[in-house]
Amino acid sequence: MSFELALKEIDKTFTADDGMEINIRPLEAGDEKALLGFFKNLPEPEVMFFKRRVRDPEVIKQWCENIDLYARLPLLALHEGKVIAVASLLQNNGGWKRHIGRISQSILPKYRQKGIAGKLVQELVDVARMAGLQKVEAEFIDKQEGGQKLFALLGFTHLMRLEDYVQDMQAIQHDYVLMGMDLKTDEEYAGMG
Repeated sequence: MSFELALKEIDKTFTADDGMEINIRPLEAGDEKALLGFFKNLPEPEVMFFKRRVRDPEVIKQWCENIDLYARLPLLALHEGKVIAVASLLQNNGGWKRHIGRISQSILPKYRQKGIAGKLVQELVDVARMAGLQKVEAEFIDKQEGGQKLFALLGFTHLMRLEDYVQDMQAIQHDYVLMGMDLKTDEEYAGMG
């Protein structure tokens, strides 16, 4: 199945575990203010774990002006028009990791434990599978235990841990954790059905 068709398969709405109605959609050019607001509302310690300066308006502006869903598919979860969670699927369109996608996610604290982050990650796993990727991976800093537990519940396994390998935005060293999942391709998606 093509990536375009996989995008159309993403659920547009779902009901969180507490009954809250959530909308899901890819990032759009007009989301700059809402996305920046999302990152500004994340707890400070969590912002230190991002690879980019996500509270910098220029970084967010570039993301929203240069959307390439084939390389980076950011899915937003919205409640009452407010971005409450973001999950992304990164794809290498060439090279030796072209068959592997990388998934990341973040969610505002008051919306956690409601099935929202898991829903976004599962949607991206499904898109990756339908788009023909063979594996997905997720990177963590050792302190991101909640994220590791979520991904483990969705079928990811720990692939490696490197002690004191990465630094957060304050130059504090942390263990690097890589988790991954092999994607089984349904016969339908492989064109055999």
